[in-house]
Amino acid sequence: MVITCLDMEGVLVPEIWIAFSEHSGIPELRRTTRDEPDYDKLMHFRMDILKKHNMKLPDIQNVIAGIDPLPGAREFLDELRTFTQVIILSDTFTQFAQPLMKKLGWPTLFCNSLEVAPDGEITGYRMRCEKSKLTTVKALQSIGFETVAAGDSFNDLGMIRASKAGFLFKSTPAIMADNPDLPAFEEFPDLLNAIRAAQ
Repeated sequence: MVITCLDMEGVLVPEIWIAFSEHSGIPELRRTTRDEPDYDKLMHFRMDILKKHNMKLPDIQNVIAGIDPLPGAREFLDELRTFTQVIILSDTFTQFAQPLMKKLGWPTLFCNSLEVAPDGEITGYRMRCEKSKLTTVKALQSIGFETVAAGDSFNDLGMIRASKAGFLFKSTPAIMADNPDLPAFEEFPDLLNAIRAAQ
């Protein structure tokens, strides 16, 4: 049996931090895992910027409430789930994800959680497990599943390469150039066909 593992931000929905950067007028928050491979470094950078600008969790959640999935993402997921199990593996946080999961038809999501002070300040974060995407794919394989994976960023490469088939989707020119052996797609129908062929 095959389980398809998908990244969320940049693949199914816009990048949350970029949307918040644009809404708040804080350009430093445009930095994502497409730019910074070290996730801990990236999150501490973000928390420092938020503290500097006195931005709290509700400020980010208000922006997320207005974010819609990428055009065609809901239809892609609906069709994908007709022939394979799907898990969204994301480095986002439970406190961010719920409005987006609702708009995507409540797919299964494995993500992380934020540590939040009573006043709403984001003070830290808890990863579900180390190298969460790769670790999850290996765990699924250890209990008898095959995996197919797709993502757009540095932190997706582990799960993509560990799977029986893996794809880049809406990735950056630099990541595609560094990984020329990985099939890369820009449109949902093409990714859907590739995943279907890999079953």
